[in-house]
Amino acid sequence: MTLEEIHGQQPMPAGHDWMQGAGTALHELLVSAQRRGCLTAGVYESAKLMNVDPDNVAFCVLAADQEDEGDIALQIHFTLIQAFCCENDIDIVRVNDVAKLAAVVGPSEDSGEPRDLHCILITNPNEEGWKDPALEKLNLFCEERRNVNDWVPTITLPE
Repeated sequence: MTLEEIHGQQPMPAGHDWMQGAGTALHELLVSAQRRGCLTAGVYESAKLMNVDPDNVAFCVLAADQEDEGDIALQIHFTLIQAFCCENDIDIVRVNDVAKLAAVVGPSEDSGEPRDLHCILITNPNEEGWKDPALEKLNLFCEERRNVNDWVPTITLPE
């Protein structure tokens, strides 16, 4: 019996198609969460939120470009955030294109300034019963990737 049979879902597409589907689902989730006010952006803001209310965090996105790979402080923050997410059963993915992420999320609504998008948390809204299909797809994607020992999979956002 497969995971899809257990959950009553269609089998997942293999390889690249599934990765593209995850990218599209992430895009949809980010747009939906921002519209609902359930998006927290920034390494420090995310760390504060996870410290105060980890049960309210539904999903985590870490983003870094090539030039960020040499930033030791950022990599230490990522390691700590990843450990916290794993310990609290929060699904987490990486995105390697901060510019695409900025195009989806946009500037800060308060000041209009560009914001730190290295870490984005999706929180549960105050609405009861909010189930985002994109979040469910991403949770299934993360579960499937963990089954092949890919604990923090990298997702490519669509163009």
